[in-house]
Amino acid sequence: MVQQYQSPVRVYKHPFEMVMAAYEKRFPTCEMIPVFVGCDILSDVESEDKATHVVERRCKLNVDAPRLLKRMVGFDYIYFVQKNALNRKERSLKISAHNESFSSRVLVNETCQYTVHPDNPNWTCFEQTASMEIKSFFGFESTVEKIAMKQYTANIKKGKEIIEYYLNELQTNGVKYIPTWAEENPHLVASQSSSNSTVSTASNTLMEDLTEVFGNMNSIYNKSIVYLTFLKGKVCFKSLYRINLVGLGVIQHFTSTDKLEEDYIEHILGVLQPIEESKLIQLRKWLADTHNGKIPRDDHILRFLRSRDFHFEKAKEFLCQSLSWRKQHQVDRILSNWKAPETLEKYYIGGWHHYGTDHRPIYVLRLGQMDTKGLLKSVGEEQILRHVIYIMEQGLQKCRESSVLRNKPMSSWTCLLDLEGLNMRHLWRPGVQALLRIIEVIEANYPETMARLLIVRSPRVFPVLWTLISPFIDEKTSSKFMMYTGTDYLECGGLVDYIPTEFIPDFLGGVSKVINTICDIPEGGPVPKSLYKTEWEKGDGVALWEDTIYKSANVLKGAPHEVLVEVPERDCVITWDFDSVKGDVTFTLFHSTHPLGKCFILDAAEYLTASFEPSSFRLTVRHATSHSSGRMLTSHKEITSQTHYTIMEAGIVCREGESVQGSHIARKPGSYVLQWKYHGGQPQSSTVQDVLYQVTHNPKSKVIYYHELLPSENFRGSMTSLESCQSAFSALSHVTTSSLPS
Repeated sequence: MVQQYQSPVRVYKHPFEMVMAAYEKRFPTCEMIPVFVGCDILSDVESEDKATHVVERRCKLNVDAPRLLKRMVGFDYIYFVQKNALNRKERSLKISAHNESFSSRVLVNETCQYTVHPDNPNWTCFEQTASMEIKSFFGFESTVEKIAMKQYTANIKKGKEIIEYYLNELQTNGVKYIPTWAEENPHLVASQSSSNSTVSTASNTLMEDLTEVFGNMNSIYNKSIVYLTFLKGKVCFKSLYRINLVGLGVIQHFTSTDKLEEDYIEHILGVLQPIEESKLIQLRKWLADTHNGKIPRDDHILRFLRSRDFHFEKAKEFLCQSLSWRKQHQVDRILSNWKAPETLEKYYIGGWHHYGTDHRPIYVLRLGQMDTKGLLKSVGEEQILRHVIYIMEQGLQKCRESSVLRNKPMSSWTCLLDLEGLNMRHLWRPGVQALLRIIEVIEANYPETMARLLIVRSPRVFPVLWTLISPFIDEKTSSKFMMYTGTDYLECGGLVDYIPTEFIPDFLGGVSKVINTICDIPEGGPVPKSLYKTEWEKGDGVALWEDTIYKSANVLKGAPHEVLVEVPERDCVITWDFDSVKGDVTFTLFHSTHPLGKCFILDAAEYLTASFEPSSFRLTVRHATSHSSGRMLTSHKEITSQTHYTIMEAGIVCREGESVQGSHIARKPGSYVLQWKYHGGQPQSSTVQDVLYQVTHNPKSKVIYYHELLPSENFRGSMTSLESCQSAFSALSHVTTSSLPS
C-alpha cells in the first residue's frame, strides 16, 4: 500500500534569505531533532555567479523503533539521501529525499520547497509532500507502516519551531538582514531592472488599489488573493477568491492550484493533526480536479472527513454522493427560494434560540408537544422533510456567523429536544416512517453538524421510540446524545453546562424575564382537521424539489441513455452538466444527418416485452443514433453506418463521483444526441436476446444531468459572448475550441 502526505502552506514572515540561513544551521547535526544523528556531503556544486548551489547529503537517522524490531531486521540506523537545489536568483529551494536503507522493502520519497510568498516578497512559503510504500516487511507491514507514519508526522510540526528558533538566534546575534542575490550582483540585473521599472511601479499602484477594493469584500472570514501577471505589456488578472458569503450554500469556486495556508486552517477550520491536514488537502484537490473547480467549502469537506475518521476513500464516496444529492435537488438555493407553508410555521414547534456557553447556536425542538400526525396529514412528508433541510442549512449559516463573531472555528450546533407530552400517538406508523426517512437524509448529508443533543423530560414511552430509530443513527452521532430525567437538568452538570442560565427556556423552568431572551418558537397545538388533505396517504402533495432542473437516469450495459436535441439553426450552443452518481460512464455527442424525431421509441417495460421484426427494425447496440429522454431505443435499420451521423465530441469518461460540464457550438442545424454509455466494455452480441439478458442482469451506472440549448442570437462566435449568455455553464470542450475561428 502507498501512504500519501501533503502539507498545507506554512508561511514564515521573514525574507527568504533569512530563512535559508536558519535552515543551514540544521546541518551537520541538530539538537532539536534527536533522530537526526548526522550527515555526510556526497556532492557540492555551486555556479560561478553563486546563483545556484546544489548539495547532496547522506543523512543518518536513529529511528525510534522497538528494540525487538531492530534486532529482527538487523539495523540501528537508517540512511536517507537528500538533494538540496538552491536558486538564489529565483529565491527558491527544492529538497528531494529518499531512503537508501531497505529500499527493496520500504520506499519513502519526500519533496519540500521554500519559495517567496506570492503576495509579500518579504515572506517565505514552505510546502511538503511525501509518499511511503511498504512492499514487504516479514509480515509486519501494518505495524511498520504505523510506526513510520507516527515517526514522520511527529517531526513535521517541529520543522517550523526549529526554523523560528534559528531565526531568533540569528537576530539575537545581530543578523537582521541578508541581501538578495540581485542586490549582491546589481550589474547582472541592471538591464532587467530598467526595462521593468515602469511596469513594476504600475503593478505596485494597481495592487494597492485592488487590495483596498477586494479587502471590502471579505464580509465573512476568508481571504481574497489577487495575482497580477504581466504578459506582453498587458496586465492579466487571475483572481482566486476564498469568499464564503452567508446564504450561498456550500459550493465555492477553486482551482487545483489554489492552496491552503497553515494559519488559515488553524484559525478558520481549527487545529488539525498533520495527517488530518493532509487528507483535507488531498480531498480538496481531488474535488477541484474532478468537479471543474466547483467544490464544497473547506469546513464542509472537513465534516465528511471527520465523519469517516479521515479515511480518504470512504469520505470521498460519502461526500460525492451528498454533492450529487445537493446538486440534483438544488439545496444551495433553499434558503432564498423556499418558504415554509403557513401550517408548518404555526404548528412545527421548533426554532433557533440564542447561543450556548461555547457560543454554538442552539435549536430548540418540542417534539412531545407537536402534532406530528396532523402535520403529516395536512402538508405531507415531503414538505416536512424540506422544512428540516431548510433548518439544517440555517444551522450551517449560523455556525459561519458565529465563527466570524467569536473569531473562532464553529462547525456544529446544539439541539435541545423537549419530549414532554410524547405518547403513543407519536408512534403512529406513517409518522415513524417519516421520521426514519428524515434521519436517513440528515445522516447522509449533514454529518458532524450536531455537537450534542440534549434530551429533557423524556416519558416512559421514549424507550420504545428509541428502539425503533436507534439502528438508523450513526454510532458517532448517538454518542452525542445526553439525556436528563426528571428536573435534574436544572442542576449543576445539567443544561447549565451548555446553555447560559439566562437562556434556559421558560417552559423548562428558566428564570429570565428579559423579553429578548424568551424562547420565541411557535406554540403549536393540534392541527385543525380542516387542513387535512384527503389524498395524502396516496402520495398526493408537493414532491420534494419538484423544481429541480436535473434529471436522473440509469445507464445499463449495452443500452446507453440518450437525449435528443433538435437544433433549428447553426451557431446555437448546446451546454451540458452531469455527475456520475454510481459507476463510470462515457459521454459522447453525435450529430445526425438523418431526421430522428419520428423514430420508433420504447420505454423500459415495452422494451422487455415487445416483439421485434428484424427486417424492419434493428436494435441500436454499437452505434447510438437517436433518442427520447429516459427511453430505450430502436431505430430504423438504415441508420446504422457512420455515414448517417458524426461524432462531435469524442467519448469523455466520467468516473464515479466526478462532475463534467461542457458546451458545443452547433455549426450545422439538425438532430444532436447526447449519449451516456456504461463504461466497461461493449456487449458480446447484438442479438435482441443477448442484449435483453444484459439489460436485465448486467451492472449499471447512474447519472444526473441537465442540458440547455442557447439560441444563436445569444452567441456571436466568441468566448466572451458565450460566457455572457444566460446559462449556468460556459466551459467549452476541446473539440469546440479547436473549431473556433482565430
